[in-house]
Amino acid sequence: MVRFPRKILVWMSLLLTAYFLLRFLYTRILTTQWRSPCACCGSKLSTDTITPLGDNRTFIISPYFDNRVHNKSAVRILSIIHHEEVKDLYCWFCCTVNNSVVVSKAEIDIHTDRFGFPYGTTDLVCMEPPDCHAKYLSVHTSPSGNMAQLPLFQIQNRDVKPFSTNFTVCISTMYRNYNNVLQFIQTMEMYRILGAQRIMIYLNNCSSQVEKVMQYYITEGVLEVIPWPIQRYFTTDLQWLYSAKGKDIGYYGQMATLNDCIYRNMYRTKFVVLIDIDEIILPFEHQTWDSMMESLQQQNPGVGIFLFESHIFPQTVATDGNFSNISSWKSLPGFNILQYVHREPDKGENASGRKMIVDPRMVIQTSVHSVLKRIGGSMKVPIKTAQVYHNKMPKSPMTSLIEDKTIWRYNASLIRNVNKVLSQIDLQS
Repeated sequence: MVRFPRKILVWMSLLLTAYFLLRFLYTRILTTQWRSPCACCGSKLSTDTITPLGDNRTFIISPYFDNRVHNKSAVRILSIIHHEEVKDLYCWFCCTVNNSVVVSKAEIDIHTDRFGFPYGTTDLVCMEPPDCHAKYLSVHTSPSGNMAQLPLFQIQNRDVKPFSTNFTVCISTMYRNYNNVLQFIQTMEMYRILGAQRIMIYLNNCSSQVEKVMQYYITEGVLEVIPWPIQRYFTTDLQWLYSAKGKDIGYYGQMATLNDCIYRNMYRTKFVVLIDIDEIILPFEHQTWDSMMESLQQQNPGVGIFLFESHIFPQTVATDGNFSNISSWKSLPGFNILQYVHREPDKGENASGRKMIVDPRMVIQTSVHSVLKRIGGSMKVPIKTAQVYHNKMPKSPMTSLIEDKTIWRYNASLIRNVNKVLSQIDLQS
């Protein structure tokens, strides 16, 4: 047996120790994770819907736990970033197990429907370390620094509970001092008649009268209003397609609100309805969304995204129908949807501008008229089953209109419900 001198043995031991230490550090670098002491992650918890980071190119909406796609548990952080100037971002997980911070490099996934604007809705996807189980995290442009100086965000969707509602309606970006009081109340009541138990509105601004109506629905437990002060951080455009230099983002950040609404309601509701406040998905073969969706799911197993053909009912063509003289409605700003029963013709299979009812657990990323990434199938719902009633001023004169009085099937309930709401709100003061 060969005997090595004591000094050689010591050096061999040191070299082996150094080798394993370097190998460990190299592995940690490859997995882009670092661990450091943490005094309860002493950062200030952000409660804003839009939180800017120090680079002023990254804006965090909210992180959501999401184990649907990746083999390991992931956190998907909804955000808005500059598509060219943001290159590297890191998640700083505040671990509850070891009272430590684990830093992990984020995958930056900018949604494809950016429409040419410099800023776009983005998923920052970070893998959660298996021995961490964080309730909170921060996002930073560097893997090193002081977490106490970073905004802290609570990770949502950790606790999966039974659905509290069957249908939640998501209304994105109400803006420009919205004041269509009559149509707003009528639309809210139509959603409730059709089966909505929760309605969420991302509010940029509206009139004082609409605010009073919103407060009524909040008190009723039907409406949830999410503040959306996007113009505080971006120069917004009313157009969906980039055309003017100096504009940062289109349509008041509509894409970000729709995705946030999907994730907020991921485990709270069976279905999410993605429409605007001047739109109603009207069934033809059924009376409510409940019976319609039960039938569609039975006929189409594995499908979680249902797209409905949209038709403009122009506010330039009114029909009296004995609805114009309802005394309690005369003094209200806005349009009476019961007077508009002429729509543009059917568009067929290739119709654009569809709106959706989705199973949120099958949606990864959504746009306005389609789902960008999903789990499972999608389908275009035949016009014989349902359509989107879109009541608005057309951009150009419309001809060859078709009379469609489907909305009148609900007139008795709608008139009664609207009058009940108006009797409980003082809109004159």
